[in-house]
Amino acid sequence: MKVLIADDVLFMRRLLSNQLAKYGYEVIEAENGEDAVLKCIREQPDLVFMDVVMPKMDGITATRLIKNEISGKIIICSVISDKNKVLEAIKAGASDYIVKPVNDKRLQETINKFCSVPSE
Repeated sequence: MKVLIADDVLFMRRLLSNQLAKYGYEVIEAENGEDAVLKCIREQPDLVFMDVVMPKMDGITATRLIKNEISGKIIICSVISDKNKVLEAIKAGASDYIVKPVNDKRLQETINKFCSVPSE
């Protein structure tokens, strides 16, 4: 399964990337919303973890642009837990909204909700 992580903070991308890689997922990274849109169209990921606040293009705008371009699901993954931001993300086309930092249990629950887990 191919997963794209869009986050402008390298540490956050790598943290989530390392969590996903240990479960056998192919991980692609994007450093902003604009980069995420381009990589989603080109790579067609099965799942996208999208931060909200990023330079060049925020995650909500990026979600709106890619929701019809990929068959995969988009999960907003942000430190912002404001209910209005969650509703805005869902209206933009996100399938779910999780708050960072994401522990392994919550990450697996989210992935299992939307995708099949790779066999070991």
